[in-house]
Amino acid sequence: MTRNAADPAPPGPRILLRYAAESHVAHVSIDNPAKLNALDPGLLGALAEMLTRLGADPELRAVVLGSTGDKAFVGGADIDTMAGLDRERAAGFITLVHRACRAVRDLPVPVIARLQGFVLGAGMELAAACDLRVAAESARFGMPEVRLGIPSVVEAALLPGLIGWGRTRELLLLGEIYGAAELQQWGFLNRVVPDGALDSAVDALLHAMLAAGPQAVRRQKRLIAAWEDLPLGAAIDAGIDAFAAAWETDEPARMLGEFQAKRRRRSD
Repeated sequence: MTRNAADPAPPGPRILLRYAAESHVAHVSIDNPAKLNALDPGLLGALAEMLTRLGADPELRAVVLGSTGDKAFVGGADIDTMAGLDRERAAGFITLVHRACRAVRDLPVPVIARLQGFVLGAGMELAAACDLRVAAESARFGMPEVRLGIPSVVEAALLPGLIGWGRTRELLLLGEIYGAAELQQWGFLNRVVPDGALDSAVDALLHAMLAAGPQAVRRQKRLIAAWEDLPLGAAIDAGIDAFAAAWETDEPARMLGEFQAKRRRRSD
């Protein structure tokens, strides 16, 4: 289609934010649909910066990470960028990918990945960095880097904990594309829903999450992250500390009291 010279130019790649003030939920969207939402250095830096800024909000309850268009969540790292790399610049670029994924993991509140279309390479790593993953049934997943002459790295290291070593080897060594139903069976996806039900499925998870104590959820996410790196004994000790520390606020006493009051009303 020919664009009239008087028409405004379409916006370039960007990160969009919609913040629901009443629920303190942030919806962050990767907006580069002309390139299947591929991640270039500018997008990666902007995403890490926005997530870091959101993480400083003490009232934040949850983040939904998605993208625009229906063809892809993220179709991978930007091919044009990678084609021009040498060894030194490759290290810098992949560090940017890691920074964006790390910013997701460092958020003190749960992050829900809203997945549609292609979820490939760096897009799958970004999804793996989220706490929960909801996908449309038509979504397609893969780590095709080996077919482009490079290994899958950085947050691909999260995959064995999600799908096991055998599935990880298959995914990374073959570079093939898989459907959402199969990725749910593997354990990568928490929910797979009809394409038109993606937003309602995300809303259902948010509804359940917002019914919980906000401080308890923050403590739980922090504890889960610690468990990933701790041996069993130390993980249990960390849990004891986290349980006791919960009483540093009024949240346990208040919410336990509300539960007791509801139980008494039901028994009357």
